[in-house]
Amino acid sequence: MIDRIKKLIAYMDLSERAFAIKCGIKPNTFNNQLTGARELSLATANAILSSNEDISAEWLLRGQGSMLLSEKTNDPNIERIERLVDTIATLQATINEKTKTIQLLDEENQRLKRELNIKNERKIG
Repeated sequence: MIDRIKKLIAYMDLSERAFAIKCGIKPNTFNNQLTGARELSLATANAILSSNEDISAEWLLRGQGSMLLSEKTNDPNIERIERLVDTIATLQATINEKTKTIQLLDEENQRLKRELNIKNERKIG
């Protein structure tokens, strides 16, 4: 099972430490289990499966079947859609920041208008 966990870590392109943290496992404990210093626990296997819902328990525990429950197809549109989703998320973040800036500038503009009205009232009065 350790080899399959290492394969999963490589597939996810994570370090062992990052994978452990993602799964909610203490990195030291996880490292000891992967190196054989400690027995691989059922809690570790459960944490891996719970935090990676697309991983087949049959594959992880017994080495049978496919690693992923839903293998990605080689459809080129999937990659294109993923890039579009990333672009949309980036643009949404930019829009949110610009909206905050506009709100702050609008508040500053209102404050300056009030100050100008007060000064004009003093000159008139």
